[in-house]
Amino acid sequence: MNQTLTVPVAGMTCASCVARVEKALKKVPGVVDARVNLATEQATVESTALDAAALGAAIERAGYTVPEQQIKLQVDGMTCASCVGRVERALKKVPGVLEAGVNLAAGTAEVRALAGTSAEGLLAALDRAGYPAHLPAGDDDTTSPRADREGWLVALGALLALPLVLPMVGDLFGQHWMLPAWWQWALATPVQFVLGARFYRAGWKALRSGSGNMDLLVALGTSAAYGLSLWLWSREPDGMPHLYFESAAVVIVLVRLGKWLESRAKRRTLQALDALRELRPDTANVRSAAGERLVPLAELRVGDEVVVRPGERLPADGTLLEGRTHLDESMLTGESLPVAREPGDIVAGGALNGEGLIVVRTTAVGTETQLSRIVRLVETAQAAKAPIQQTVDRVAEVFVPAVVVIAVLTALGWWLAGAGLETAVVNAVAVLVIACPCALGLATPAAMMVGTGLAARRGVLVRDPQALELMRQVRVVAFDKTGTLTEGRPQLVAWQAVVGDDESLLRDAAALQAGSEHPLARAVTQAAQQRGLAVSTAQGVRAEAGRGLEGQVGGRRLRIASTRWAGELGVDTTAAAAVQAEGRSVSWLLESPAGRADPAWIARGWLAFGDEPRASAAETIRHLHAAGLRTVLVSGDHRAAAEAVARRLGIDALRAEVLPADKAAVVAALKAEAGGDGRVAMVGDGINDAPALAAADVGLAMATGTDVAMATAGLTLMRGDPALVVEALQLSHAIVRKIRQNLFWAFAYNVVGIPLAALGLLNPVVAGGAMALSSVSVLANALLLSRWKPR
Repeated sequence: MNQTLTVPVAGMTCASCVARVEKALKKVPGVVDARVNLATEQATVESTALDAAALGAAIERAGYTVPEQQIKLQVDGMTCASCVGRVERALKKVPGVLEAGVNLAAGTAEVRALAGTSAEGLLAALDRAGYPAHLPAGDDDTTSPRADREGWLVALGALLALPLVLPMVGDLFGQHWMLPAWWQWALATPVQFVLGARFYRAGWKALRSGSGNMDLLVALGTSAAYGLSLWLWSREPDGMPHLYFESAAVVIVLVRLGKWLESRAKRRTLQALDALRELRPDTANVRSAAGERLVPLAELRVGDEVVVRPGERLPADGTLLEGRTHLDESMLTGESLPVAREPGDIVAGGALNGEGLIVVRTTAVGTETQLSRIVRLVETAQAAKAPIQQTVDRVAEVFVPAVVVIAVLTALGWWLAGAGLETAVVNAVAVLVIACPCALGLATPAAMMVGTGLAARRGVLVRDPQALELMRQVRVVAFDKTGTLTEGRPQLVAWQAVVGDDESLLRDAAALQAGSEHPLARAVTQAAQQRGLAVSTAQGVRAEAGRGLEGQVGGRRLRIASTRWAGELGVDTTAAAAVQAEGRSVSWLLESPAGRADPAWIARGWLAFGDEPRASAAETIRHLHAAGLRTVLVSGDHRAAAEAVARRLGIDALRAEVLPADKAAVVAALKAEAGGDGRVAMVGDGINDAPALAAADVGLAMATGTDVAMATAGLTLMRGDPALVVEALQLSHAIVRKIRQNLFWAFAYNVVGIPLAALGLLNPVVAGGAMALSSVSVLANALLLSRWKPR
């Protein structure tokens, strides 16, 4: 039967575009017919097997684009890794869906679909698969009421199951507290069919869709125990036969208790994200000609002037117009100390204002603020799957059917061995209830959620979870120089007078350049201000493009000249040869003797500039060397400057004078040198670093750099601090170690527990308790990661 799908197409301008798109679509396997409407910019495709991704790829190959949208859903009823696979398959079957990813720990699904894909269609597909879902109400969407109701149900079930357990306690003291059979039945039945109803519903829906899950195992196991008890009771209606009502009831209570504890633990894994969301105030104090007024945050617009009082949080990104203060940006950048801000500085929404009343002109509001982008990045990272999780998902697909087969074989084996039907069923029940795909499904996402939230608090934003997993395998770290290992702005590092004294040299150079916006000029004026020099006003200043400045200071004719210009003017520049050999940029202050129509310029002295290494750069390189990593400096700067920085910081190797287009080739060469097991990380901040960041196994971008670099890198360092590279490396080791611990215990638990149950060495009650404990222990272990501190 043919299916029809409407695909949006952007970029068409005429009838020939229509024909080209239709031709491209008809070449896709399975497409019966394709009709394109230029006015609506849509293609209607009829196909025997719709594949939205293949259709989109065909349109893009034809030279057009396919608009997409992201849809987030809150999914209820998922309990284990097999549920994840079933939800993803259900979503991918919906026409228009390109990709679907499910996060079991968060109970969410992220869907990438063609623009115009209906969210209602996705919800209906999940409902048919047995997983009711809804669109999140907002950032504060929470499951707390549901969790509270779950707690009350568990408490009620425990009260009903307690009298059934008391005889087991009495046996320890030689007391016979066994209840009559009908009392056991009366207490166990509400637990079995009211508290346990969710297992029947979810198990039936799983079975109907041709797969299995944890709910099916619990439903089968407890029903077998309950049914066996009824059968034994029917054989001795007036006696006191040994019944297994307590096994069925207690297993259900323990599993529901485990799920309740699990849901509480899951909410804790989201605390880092909640803490980021809470940085946004609900209102903003907007100043206008009519005075100040309090407006909801949603009504704030770019260009508004916002008044922020001491102790308040900034409602949006902006530029500081009035006032001076210190801002606490720790939740955004990981910087522990408040940062001084003054007029002209860029400030971020969510920062906590310190002691001053300030006025900020907003430059980004709502979803475009830095804080909102951070929240989206963390959400995306938590929703994405690490490569190791994909392997676990494949195991989970066959886990439940395998357990059911083992349970059946266990029952047959014991029965054929002559142990009797009762023993055979009890041991099969133990196999069913001890098997836990939940722990397998939660092992990786729980650790990743805690880890990515922790990384965000530490100032490391994770765009690609695979980067965290690969970071621990890095053997070579390549650094860009300017703006990454260095401050990215020139500073006056030395100056020396040839004629006169050093102080007058700096004073006159600052006077001549006071009105210039050139980075070297700003460095000179800043140095003069720091030393408290009184700088006079220059007259008749004019710039010589690419050469320097000329003007008059105190009636004297002066020039600031580059070394090349000074040489062209006949000035001997050998006095600065030593600092130039260190990679410094040198300017000269020249003076013309008075009364000369064709002046011969005399050198007053030289000024040397350098882009100084960041304060933590040398220590970062030492830490990386101590961890056994090789460091490489990849710079487009001239060799002398790059060599000077590499030598000062102790970097192992240097690639200098590298063109932006060639940086990716340098990274590829480093990867070849590292071998198959060694990974290469690249740290950069500029547009010219983007190809290298993409080519590296792990790209780390400085948030102080360009958006292009951050979009290309897997990790973003929110402070301009190379030390975060070391933190990211250590955090990667901690997260992967936690994932491996979780997976080890999840697999070991099943590998050990299932054979013990099959051999008759585990009571169903003990098996149920162990099963409930397994997923809770995995989450608890993941939460321990939140205590991590860098070494």
